[in-house]
Amino acid sequence: MGINTLDTELIKKAVLCGAKRLSDNKDYINELNVFPVPDGDTGSNMTLTIMSAANAVAALEDADFKTFAKTFSSGALKGARGNSGVILSQLIRGFCKEIEDAKEVDAKLMASAFVRGVETAYKAVMKPKEGTILTVAKAIAEKTFEIVSFEAEDIEFIAKEALEYGNYALEHTPDQLPVLKEAGVVDSGGQGLMEFLTGAFMGIIGDMEVSFNVAHKKSVGEEGAKLDRLKTATLHKQISVDSSDISTSDIKYGYCTEFISNIPKPLTEDEVDSFKQFLLSIGDSLVCVADDEFVKVHVHTNHPGLAFEKALELGYLTNMKIDNMREEHKEKLSIEKLSIEKLSIEKLSTEKLSLKDGFSLEPQPEPEPELKDFGFAACAYGEGITNVLKDMGVDYVIEGGQTMNPSTEDILEAVDCIPAKTVFVLPNNKNIILAAEQAAKLIDNKKIVVIPSKTIPQGIAAMIGFMDENSAEDNEKSMKAQLKNVASGQITYAVRDTKSGELVIKKGDFMGLDDTGICSSGSDMKEVAGSLVEHMMSDEYGLLTLYYGADVKEEEAIKLQSFLAERFPDIDIEVMPGGQPVYYYILSLE
Repeated sequence: MGINTLDTELIKKAVLCGAKRLSDNKDYINELNVFPVPDGDTGSNMTLTIMSAANAVAALEDADFKTFAKTFSSGALKGARGNSGVILSQLIRGFCKEIEDAKEVDAKLMASAFVRGVETAYKAVMKPKEGTILTVAKAIAEKTFEIVSFEAEDIEFIAKEALEYGNYALEHTPDQLPVLKEAGVVDSGGQGLMEFLTGAFMGIIGDMEVSFNVAHKKSVGEEGAKLDRLKTATLHKQISVDSSDISTSDIKYGYCTEFISNIPKPLTEDEVDSFKQFLLSIGDSLVCVADDEFVKVHVHTNHPGLAFEKALELGYLTNMKIDNMREEHKEKLSIEKLSIEKLSIEKLSTEKLSLKDGFSLEPQPEPEPELKDFGFAACAYGEGITNVLKDMGVDYVIEGGQTMNPSTEDILEAVDCIPAKTVFVLPNNKNIILAAEQAAKLIDNKKIVVIPSKTIPQGIAAMIGFMDENSAEDNEKSMKAQLKNVASGQITYAVRDTKSGELVIKKGDFMGLDDTGICSSGSDMKEVAGSLVEHMMSDEYGLLTLYYGADVKEEEAIKLQSFLAERFPDIDIEVMPGGQPVYYYILSLE
């Protein structure tokens, strides 16, 4: 007997199985990536996008369709990375809008949801290109709608036929995009969509089981699931592209720029259009999605700072990411070159070598690296916080903080490693500022600018204030000004009995500290955190970020997030892994 309806639990299983299959094949999808730029990250970006959505829905239990749809859509949109990831999030968003008022999803509603997803995705892309993920998605939606129009009700039959048609459309993407035909590959985004939908279908019919670990956000299920049916026709094709034939000169706009602008009220259509036109004036590959509470942007540009500056007119920024696509492509070529050299060396080692007269095996001196205008060094502790800083453009993270202050020599060594004319140093601790300022006086081959950040949140805020096109002096002013726009807090424990003002603190108590000192304490972590946030809060703040430490499990951080969300309903709360020692949580209010 066929499957005629889907409930939220079955769709949830489909999402998790689809996420697993996409994750399992992300490296292969990366290899296919030559459009719109050959930066080799489509599989990774789509996986990050769908994992964000899957993590969100995995935590739901007995949810109605409205709750499920909102959670699934929001998770995908907030986690969307890259052009293909944002488009995937829009396919999901349209699908969710169509099913949010349902009690169950039958074949007709499923077909309508696919169509709405495609319509939503096409609207989000300023200049849609055929031969991409959009083409494959449209083919699947059209085939689904066509079959349902003949009164078909068996979802298993309909999905199988639609997926086969999707594979057919994918195989023909090279006929629509010459760059694909030249490279001998199908579209990477389309391949990623087929992996996700195929995994989702297998989850529905029971051919695939997953054990999804929300806490650690790892790839779901057993690695390398054995897939017996509905294998994508192109999955095991030989990749004939030679990446060295694709020049970085083909990349007109070098920086893949993404962010979310959190807006105080919904934008009008004219405001959205005006914003889109500005972004198109400085870039291309634009995907811009306006929701009631935020605007999600993906754009390729040579001026990320201008995009951020314009977006700040709409609201405060989060989830910012800038990738240098030319460097990503060069790195990909370097990896390929190393692989070729390794093969050559292995071959040579099995043969007899004869050297001609005058041939030298002496190592040649490394050429001096070309200096860029600006570089960044920051002091930090914890893997998660280190990753955040590096994602924002920090070149060198100096390990250290409250319990381990880096020396002036440590800072000098870091600055020396950064090939830049001007290096901004972010101490991120009041006890490190003097050492950084001392380092600035001891170096004469480059300029050091110390931004006196006293906390990790201040350092992150300072990075937001940097604009690549501005001078060192203007950036110094802008970055220092950003330090005032964030409030910082920490939660730790008392190592002995003490007293602070009217607070009587016992050994082992949790303590909440803000920029002025200890302001809350007690034996209940949640209550201490709540009192700390209340002490830090003012009307100007709209976002609270919790960086949880090495001794805190993610599920504990999520529970604290829920507790604070009930107590402070007017602010958005994000949870991020910090991995820092000593402090259970570092709090940032902006």
